Amino acid sequence: MSSTARPKRTEVVSGTPLLDRRGTATLLAMLLFGISIISFRPFSPMAAEATGGDIVNQLGFGAVGALSLFCLLAFVDRRVLASLVGFWWAVLLGLFFVSVAHAADPSSAFRTAVFTLIGVLAMVTVLTVPRDADAISTVLAVTGLAIVGLCYAGLVVYPDIAIHGTDSTEPQHAGLWRGAFSHKNVAGPVMAGLSFAGLYLIRRGWRWSGSVLLLSAVVFLAHTGSKTTTGLVPLAFLMVMGPSLVGLRRAVPLVFAIALVAAAVGTVGIVVWQPLWDLSQQISPGLTYTGRTTLWTFLLEMIERKPWFGYGYESFWGTPVVQLQDKPFDSDWDIRGIVHGHNGYLDVAVLMGLPTLVVAVVAFLVVPMIDYLRVPQNRENVFLADFFMMTLMFTAFNAFLESFFFRRVDPVWLFFVLAVFGLRYVARFAIPASVAPQRRRARKMIDWSGLLRPARPATARNP
Repeated sequence: MSSTARPKRTEVVSGTPLLDRRGTATLLAMLLFGISIISFRPFSPMAAEATGGDIVNQLGFGAVGALSLFCLLAFVDRRVLASLVGFWWAVLLGLFFVSVAHAADPSSAFRTAVFTLIGVLAMVTVLTVPRDADAISTVLAVTGLAIVGLCYAGLVVYPDIAIHGTDSTEPQHAGLWRGAFSHKNVAGPVMAGLSFAGLYLIRRGWRWSGSVLLLSAVVFLAHTGSKTTTGLVPLAFLMVMGPSLVGLRRAVPLVFAIALVAAAVGTVGIVVWQPLWDLSQQISPGLTYTGRTTLWTFLLEMIERKPWFGYGYESFWGTPVVQLQDKPFDSDWDIRGIVHGHNGYLDVAVLMGLPTLVVAVVAFLVVPMIDYLRVPQNRENVFLADFFMMTLMFTAFNAFLESFFFRRVDPVWLFFVLAVFGLRYVARFAIPASVAPQRRRARKMIDWSGLLRPARPATARNP
């Protein structure tokens, strides 16, 4: 008989596409996630700061924004998109644009704000375009391994760039790894986020890809020299998984809230209240968080001068407001050359005002905690919610020592956005394990997930 009657498994039926709708959506999500995290100028220490004025990044991220819009319109239900914004995010974005209008140079601030919004749009696309948990896992596994692999390759191909050198403005970081990213303080949090993705994959049964991603990300993280990041990764894991192991999963947001208050008191609190400062010096003499307390004291003084609307988006650090300050001979850092306040919460307040900070705390922290409590007890929803909560915890704690909120397409900001919107998504929609057909007479699409895990029967379709 002719082979056309019963085609072999290795053959492709004539006229059938290699990628169906599901495969195309997954592939586009991988592309957007990888480009957004790595940027169009990997292994360029100044890439993160030059986004707004670099023609390659302008054209590249403009294309990312256009592709994200196309994907959302072509693959995502409008009701899903409407449910993700919510009241508090709408208010926050409104205040954000007020800050842009209030900037010292509104046109320049608007261009930077567009990049920030493109990053948010790309993460929403990465989250909602994949049709099921297998597709989401494929995006995380393929893209995560590619990012980590690129960073390791850089250690061999571009060691002078992928490793901090002694000839930089921060010679104290010499020998520390940064891979394809602009700084070790960016590389470390990215590896933290990918390690959480590895844990998620392992829990879903993708043991090979998950284990490789987890191990390689943790090893790279250890070589970035970031003690804070290294300590926060196991802390976030224990704070999410610990209560669940003893049947107290709903206590996770409470544990998170208590830890946030403690972190605020232990960082900014010690420069606000003298008794706390005295206590901190008794516990750890000379504690300044590598000179950050000087920055925070300065920030608090400047916030007090303009508490309602701040100084405007992109209108504080690197501007005459700071550069014309007297040189601080008795501090660890010269504030005139600092690019951010090393505290995301204070930077929001100084740029946009204290009311915006309050709204941001609600939208960034309070609402996601409530969303976590509302997640349905569906296996895939629970696994994803735990992944997003670990990422949220890590980035929220990291923001007490670094600044990335509304910071263009900063990879740490993108992971934070993915976690915040991810919790909102899994709290409102059931995530199926797979919507791929259970039987195929021919290979009608490229099954990316099959490259990473053994095949298994699919579950019910997404309603």
